Amino acid sequence: MSRAKLDALGLNLPLLPTTTVGSFPKPDYLKQARTRYALGEIDRQELRALEEQATTFWIETQEELGLDVLVDGEMYRGDMVAYFAETLEGFTLGGLVRSYGNRYYKKPIITGPVRWPGPVTVEWWRFAQERTERPVKGMLTGPYTIMDWSFNEYYPTRADATLALAKEIRKEVEALAEAGAKIIQIDEPALSVRPEELPLASEALELVTRDLSVYFVTHICYGAFEFIYPRMLDLPMDNFDLEMSNSDLDLLELFVRHPFTKDFSFGCLDVHSHKIESPETVTARLKQVLESLSPDQVWVDPDCGLKTRTVEEAVEKLRVMVGQAEALRATLAG
Repeated sequence: MSRAKLDALGLNLPLLPTTTVGSFPKPDYLKQARTRYALGEIDRQELRALEEQATTFWIETQEELGLDVLVDGEMYRGDMVAYFAETLEGFTLGGLVRSYGNRYYKKPIITGPVRWPGPVTVEWWRFAQERTERPVKGMLTGPYTIMDWSFNEYYPTRADATLALAKEIRKEVEALAEAGAKIIQIDEPALSVRPEELPLASEALELVTRDLSVYFVTHICYGAFEFIYPRMLDLPMDNFDLEMSNSDLDLLELFVRHPFTKDFSFGCLDVHSHKIESPETVTARLKQVLESLSPDQVWVDPDCGLKTRTVEEAVEKLRVMVGQAEALRATLAG
């Protein structure tokens, strides 16, 4: 683990720190409110109050479960790319396209120069952090993924669009850091789709993160990692958060051939399954990853965001995860 950097930031985290990827399921009352807001039946202030209620619930729940690094749960967001396209200047939203399963989002279209209008996520980060003494991650979608999941009708090339986005997202990162965020996660799930563009993604992330006193995590999620590993380790990130359990931990074979040199957030829960993992299953997965990586490198979290599960499923999955991580932590420390 990058202990020196974490210590310098005043983050005294235990061995095998537990966290989540970002999104939690929205309670039924908030889902209904979002629909009513879209229909004009309630105003923005009424919706905001329920978003705050749901965010507070998830902060309190994470504390009760014993997670070490918290997230705000993204109760105020819909799709991870469309949310930023709605707030950054230079975008319009097109028609619905399928993301996965029965999940759809409005495809963003870059129609003008991309500009940062001012803090987008900082107010919600502050709201969450004020309700806990544990560190809360800042959560952003990266420039490469926003570019790749949008139609570009303005910039001459994909590279031009990506780097323009990087310069503006940098401003949001600076605003989060100034507000006090010490851990910032930058989601880049599109990275493994076009291996030839990995240098472009790296250049963009360098623009976003350069010379900032922040511990940076990138969540790449599901993908053909064999096409970008080990080159992806050159990305300017401290921690790589990767899906593992949905693919039976097959990525660990790559780590045998090419050692993993950064910190690693290990997905030990399959977020696309309704089944609550048994303690034995989670422990076995954790022990398997520790055959390839040092305990100092490993963080523990789900494969991806838990927003597709029910509230009850998400809580119980995390309860098992935290319990087994703490038990293994005690064994390693003893």
